[in-house]
Amino acid sequence: MKTLRNKARRFWPALTAALALCSTAPLACVPPQPATVSMRLQGNVRDASVTIDDIYIGKLAFVAQRGVALPPGRHRISVEKAGYFPWDTVVEVHEGDLLVHLNAVLQPIPD
Repeated sequence: MKTLRNKARRFWPALTAALALCSTAPLACVPPQPATVSMRLQGNVRDASVTIDDIYIGKLAFVAQRGVALPPGRHRISVEKAGYFPWDTVVEVHEGDLLVHLNAVLQPIPD
C-alpha cells in the first residue's frame, strides 16, 4: 500500500499539470475546423436527388430547406430525377465567400 502511495505522489504533479493546460487553453487541445461557405440550392423538381462530389446529399427539397456547408475548393453538384435531363455544374468556393446560390432547373426528357 505504501508503494502505491509513493507512485501516486510522483504521478500527481504530471496529471495536474496536464489538466491545467487543457483547462486554461481548451482551444489548444482541439484541432481547428476548416472554414465553410453556405450553399443554397433551389430547383423545379423537389424530389430530385442531389449529389455533391459524387456523395448523395438528399432530395432537393431537403437541400433547399437546410442548405449545405461547402469547404473551399472545387465541387461538382448534380441534380437528377428519372424522366429529366440531369443538371450538373462545377462551383469554385473560396474562403471568405458569403453565400453560393444555385438554381437547378431540370428539363423533362421528351417521349
